[in-house]
Amino acid sequence: MDPATLAQQLQSMQLAYLQLISGGKTQSASYTQADGSRSITYTQGNIGALVQGILLVQKQLAALNGSCCNIRPPITPFF
Repeated sequence: MDPATLAQQLQSMQLAYLQLISGGKTQSASYTQADGSRSITYTQGNIGALVQGILLVQKQLAALNGSCCNIRPPITPFF
């Protein structure tokens, strides 16, 4: 997937997340992959899956842009 498509997908997923946590509305997000178009409807019950999807798309974007996707700081030994 190209970065522009992933960025658009990320934006729609983040909008769905904000609407869910602010009002508890059902929100649908649709996107297109190589094997076809997908549409997902999220409710308050599966907000965890939406958060995981957002994190996954953010990691994919970081990898495509050449950014480091390691969130943890490096281990520093203390003597």
